[in-house]
Amino acid sequence: MKKRALKDCILGAIDIGTNSIHMVVVKINAQIPSFSIIAKEKDTVRLGDRNIETGNLTEEAINRSLAALKRCKHLAQSLKVDQIIAVATSATREAPNGKDFLKQIETELGIVVDLISGPEEARRIYLGVLSGMDFGGKVHGMIDIGGGSTEIILGDNQEARFLSSTKIGAVSLTRDFIHSDPISNQEYITLQCYVRGILERPVEEFKNALKLGEKPVLVGTSGTAETLALIHSSENQGVAPLKLNGYQISRQDIEKILHKLIGMNYAQRASLPAMSERRAEIIISGTLILLEAMKMLDIYCLTICERALREGVIVDWMLQNGYIEDRLAFQGEVRPRNIYKIAHKYQVDLNHADKIADFALNIFDSIKNQLHFWGDLEREYLWSATILHNSGLYISHSAHHKHSYYLIRNAELLGFSEIEIELIAQIARYHRKSKPKRKHETYANLSDSHRKMIKQLSAILRLAIALDRRQIRAIKTLECRYDHEYRQLHLHLTPRQPNDDCALELWNLDYKKPIFEQEYQVKVLTTLHK
Repeated sequence: MKKRALKDCILGAIDIGTNSIHMVVVKINAQIPSFSIIAKEKDTVRLGDRNIETGNLTEEAINRSLAALKRCKHLAQSLKVDQIIAVATSATREAPNGKDFLKQIETELGIVVDLISGPEEARRIYLGVLSGMDFGGKVHGMIDIGGGSTEIILGDNQEARFLSSTKIGAVSLTRDFIHSDPISNQEYITLQCYVRGILERPVEEFKNALKLGEKPVLVGTSGTAETLALIHSSENQGVAPLKLNGYQISRQDIEKILHKLIGMNYAQRASLPAMSERRAEIIISGTLILLEAMKMLDIYCLTICERALREGVIVDWMLQNGYIEDRLAFQGEVRPRNIYKIAHKYQVDLNHADKIADFALNIFDSIKNQLHFWGDLEREYLWSATILHNSGLYISHSAHHKHSYYLIRNAELLGFSEIEIELIAQIARYHRKSKPKRKHETYANLSDSHRKMIKQLSAILRLAIALDRRQIRAIKTLECRYDHEYRQLHLHLTPRQPNDDCALELWNLDYKKPIFEQEYQVKVLTTLHK
């Protein structure tokens, strides 16, 4: 059967949660395949403030939600979305009138909402996280604390081994257990005991799914985890991090923040950096769930992921509609896929970039363990910087190496840590003009090892760029040989066209090689074979 042609499209994904309604609008690139976020919308509607006697969603909460959904629809339409997909979770699931609420949404707004189960919510959170993080083969746990439920997940490179959804959330616990401001000691003890009791079963099943000796990385998603990371960063660094994805916070620091929060009243909590008024109401319950889960799981560090259910809904749609054929390959290619996504965004000539990358990796591999001792990670940084080194041309040719640094540094490079993005941006920045210098502040602030890596890898990149100077793939093959006795690196070039003297490439190599020669203390000799 002939495969249908897939087109780029714009998709809106809505998550109707217990605490908030979130929407993300993305552009899907069918070729890579990947998606880029165009817009986000969030409204705290407190759908979980249900009738105490009946458990029904209240009329006030329904009206708040309908108004928020209407705004989401208008935004999506203004961005010309091809389709809106929506899911509802805990609060709607558990309310006796939840299905009536969904029918009302369809009747009044024309939005069909999928009411998903707890395990299905966990599965889509899993997909969302894996679309934005690379675990390097390590087993990984995930915790998503919502308003009415908490999802705990365990996965590896092959599958989600354990998916759970437990009926404790930041909104429901606050409503049921916290009635004083600040929280009283007795309320706190009662809440803590309740949380431990409810978490006991999913934690035990999580541990049973681990193999002997496995130590999972733990990822936290959604509002509670993100807010704690912002508080932590503000207190320790004085500013919010450039990006939350990959930000790490220790269990010890989470415990310190919680002790600080329980000593504050609502107004004091609301005055904290990055704390919204609505989040200040429920942050103690959310933080307590997170802390107790980490203690019971015997995990000491949390890594933040900005992607969760909404992005998982998008990945699931892409799987269902043929945009992703191999789920495992998609999950395993987070980093290269996002490098190509940014290259596409800034209109990089990928034929030229790929050819230079071939040359750069050839040189890297040929001199490895002879002139340098970098490994696979540094090889990946070199490849990434090479693909993106010309992204600055999107702004201007003048000083485009500096523009490349800025664009890479501020790009949504999912799967990479903050320091990895900095290193890639630095290698790309020094592909031309001045070599790295201590007077360059961002470079000077790095460690000695990182500065050495940037100097050596950017020197390789300069040679590789020279080999495709005319951007016509004039050099068919490159063979590198290092003569240890005479400290000479021989570059044997074969032109694509037999009668091409490749004069411009050879001239550019002579112009670019002094920085490489100085860095590696070698002489570069070039031979053209016709």
